[in-house]
Amino acid sequence: MNIRHLTFRLLQVFVDVVQTGSITESARRLHLTQPTVSLQLKRLKEAIGEPLLETQHNKLVVTQAGQELYRICQQTLANFSEFNTFLGALQEGQRGHFSIAMVNTAQYILPRLLGPYSQSHPNVDVTVEIGNREQVLRRFEQGADDVYVFSHPPSLEHAFAGRFLRNPLVLVASANHPLAHKSQVSLDDVMKERFLLREPGSATRMLFESFLQSRGVTLSSSLQMASNEAIRVGVSSGMGLALLSRHVLPTQDHSLVSLPIAGLPLESHWYFIVRNDRHLSYAALGFLRFAEQQLTQCLDPQWVSNDLSQLLQALSSQSH
Repeated sequence: MNIRHLTFRLLQVFVDVVQTGSITESARRLHLTQPTVSLQLKRLKEAIGEPLLETQHNKLVVTQAGQELYRICQQTLANFSEFNTFLGALQEGQRGHFSIAMVNTAQYILPRLLGPYSQSHPNVDVTVEIGNREQVLRRFEQGADDVYVFSHPPSLEHAFAGRFLRNPLVLVASANHPLAHKSQVSLDDVMKERFLLREPGSATRMLFESFLQSRGVTLSSSLQMASNEAIRVGVSSGMGLALLSRHVLPTQDHSLVSLPIAGLPLESHWYFIVRNDRHLSYAALGFLRFAEQQLTQCLDPQWVSNDLSQLLQALSSQSH
């Protein structure tokens, strides 16, 4: 058998002729001429090296070799039909895999999107990477993931961005702090307090330091902590004050209060970031489309700042 001369078209013609038992009928069904079908069968016979069909009493009869080839053809064509179905689901974002990397604070909000998404897309595998800003920036520079979540986007020279949620930063204190119940608090009131801060490079810390610099003040005492959760617990325990995303503060937690200071809260936004120099998987694109449609259902509508249409448009233009 010369397998190099076999083609799917030859196999499809052979299967149809076996099923109809007629070259004329197969020619009609396949929109071919009768001589063309006969030529295809001849080429297939030459490639196999065995007769596949015989004429007996003016009827086409399948030989033993033809019967085995027909069985294999049915399996092969069925497998490719199944693959075609899989491919359609993949291209529609219903199957596949994508990875999303997010800075620590985003873990308080992204699961509210990823949970409903995973329920409606059970055949898509999602890998979630969480780290501080420096770690996620490194992954971004390496192109290690499909989608990134930042509250202070990196340089967009090689990326598209779409904001999706407001991220107000508020100054919080323990409910037992002397300033907790004041109707108005000044910067002078808090500058002598100790502040709990994230590591240098944290977006929240950068915005806070920029805010203080614009007002010509500096912190007199600070303590660096590794996570928002540690800071939140530290503040509620009376260790100091902190600037935190409002999304970090559980609504039912009455151990913390937001201090009313002019110029606060600081306004920032959460962004989905996608590199424009790498192929975005169908699954990742499907997630972003889901996010655009479901933001107000999955997240508190008062914080939603949906600007994903421009991101999706940019990605669509890139794919063409």
